[in-house]
Amino acid sequence: MLGVFTILGLTSFGGPIAHLGYFRQEIVVRRKWVDEAAYADLIALCQFLPGPSSSQMGIALGITRAGLWGGLAAWIGFTLPSAILLTLFAYATIYSKGATQSGLLHGLLVVSVAVVAQAVWGMATTLCPDRPRATMALLAAIIILLWPLAFVQIAIIVLAGVVGWRFLHGTPGEEPTPLPIVLPRRLAIACWVVFLTLLLGLPLLRQFTQSQPIALFDTFFRVGSLVFGGGHVVLPLLQREVVPAGWVTNEQFLAGYAAAQAVPGPLSTFAAYLGAVSKPAPNGWPGATITLVAIFLPSFLFVIGILPFWNRLRTFEPFKAALRGVNAAVVGILLAALYQPIWVSAIHGLLDFALGLFAFGLLAIWKVPPWVVVLLSALIGAGLHLR
Repeated sequence: MLGVFTILGLTSFGGPIAHLGYFRQEIVVRRKWVDEAAYADLIALCQFLPGPSSSQMGIALGITRAGLWGGLAAWIGFTLPSAILLTLFAYATIYSKGATQSGLLHGLLVVSVAVVAQAVWGMATTLCPDRPRATMALLAAIIILLWPLAFVQIAIIVLAGVVGWRFLHGTPGEEPTPLPIVLPRRLAIACWVVFLTLLLGLPLLRQFTQSQPIALFDTFFRVGSLVFGGGHVVLPLLQREVVPAGWVTNEQFLAGYAAAQAVPGPLSTFAAYLGAVSKPAPNGWPGATITLVAIFLPSFLFVIGILPFWNRLRTFEPFKAALRGVNAAVVGILLAALYQPIWVSAIHGLLDFALGLFAFGLLAIWKVPPWVVVLLSALIGAGLHLR
């Protein structure tokens, strides 16, 4: 588990939506640890939860495969590479404004187009097999493209669930494959108690102690607890928390933001960079550790708190009907993300389109491992940049 997600953490470029494509290729297509329907159900679950959805997805996949330790191993493997890179960047204080414009990074952005396109196609054939669900997916994509707001995405998922519950009833005997979740329900309830205790208690403790470590932990725990929409939404919220407080300068923040776009793995590891450069102490590696744990801890508590009830929910017929609608909406959300921000950020001309098509062919037709396609596309992008 640690090895699989470490490779994903080293090669998953392109943001949270692209990460789901990499996960699907490795976990569903190649290793067959879960089937397509279970994977889509977990995506829908993580879209409902606050916090970084791709990291929650990794935790959930690790738990379903290897229990609590599997979830921890998946998180460490997927998170640690980018967290270390961003902390080293903080130590080196390299503020290169041209970093995100390099040919190497551009090649990585282009390959994310191919990864997401393959994910959309594969999921659409399974989850939108009829006209009603295909129509729901297209409508969801159109609405999100017209109103690209986090609350709109949540509203679409909720509305799709209502439509599915009302109109998308399955055939008798249709049962999803149960996920091998062995977590006790008492542990799930304990996670919700811990979450509420920290959410309500940390601000009080911060006020009484005036401790900078507690202030750091409280700020990043609160952001990880209450934000919807993934890593891209976390970043501007963090700016409003750490820059006015004087912990980092706006220039430091923007330099770290650029670096976060250039490394693989979850965007929320940007928290490690902020913890490393923050003032006053703790900073450096201790500060990075505090902020990294704080921003991801809510995701652990949410996922562990709901997974023990997930199999029963998935077999409840009204809930299954709602999930059919939600899954169709998820395909639409991925389709919208394929265009904005991924396609818009990556495809700027004929050469970019050709490179993306080449990468898609390697993935979809020749079944080349994603990490090979990522490396090859990065090298080609660097070569084109030097022309």
